[in-house]
Amino acid sequence: MLDYDKEADAYDATRGGEPRAAAAADALLGLIPSGTGRLLDVACGTGIVTRRLAAARPAIRVTGADLTYGMARVAAVRLPGTVVLADSRALPFPDGTFDAVTSVWLLHLLDRPEDVRAVVAECARVLRPGGVYVTTVDKAAAHDVGSDIDEVLAARPRRPAPDAAPLVESYAAAHGLRPAGRARFPGRGQGRSPRRTAADLRRGWFTRLPPGDPLTERFAARVEALADQELPRAEPVFRVRAFRKAG
Repeated sequence: MLDYDKEADAYDATRGGEPRAAAAADALLGLIPSGTGRLLDVACGTGIVTRRLAAARPAIRVTGADLTYGMARVAAVRLPGTVVLADSRALPFPDGTFDAVTSVWLLHLLDRPEDVRAVVAECARVLRPGGVYVTTVDKAAAHDVGSDIDEVLAARPRRPAPDAAPLVESYAAAHGLRPAGRARFPGRGQGRSPRRTAADLRRGWFTRLPPGDPLTERFAARVEALADQELPRAEPVFRVRAFRKAG
């Protein structure tokens, strides 16, 4: 797992920056009802997407929440006075506070199914009846684009995807959330090059391949043997699901 306090200042530059944020925000906005009054962005990170949500819908009162101080610090610069430190498994808001809740690239980070269930339960709890929860799903699968890099990495150890769409849908249903739409958006600037992938391997980007492990080094060496080391391969396409709270 990456140290997000240490990653915060350089995070956006290594994750597609503003073009990726724009694509993500557009996808979310297409699923957020026009009459939304209050929106919570859970695990808002640096606030790069949250800020775009707020700018696109000035009538919405947007709140960002993140567990990591470094990320929340950066987000607070973009969204002064609207960012709180909070664990997404225990949100510090009363029931039914928000008309919409979003979580972008959060669920895939959680190791235990009970943590994913807890996050979905909390997002449902703070939604008003009729409110909408929007989240990304299947993040790891989106990065498998059929490239030569993917062929090298195919044999790597993997954990079960905690954000698999069927799982998320089942957790949502258990808390009165029904499917309300879906979208896709490109991961602008996130096409992997061999050189970048080898660097990511060595810094712990792949959760079952810790830095310094001999197996990690073997995969990194194989990636470094590929042609066109600086050439990014195809961009991932991320998936989004929306759910409406009964009531």
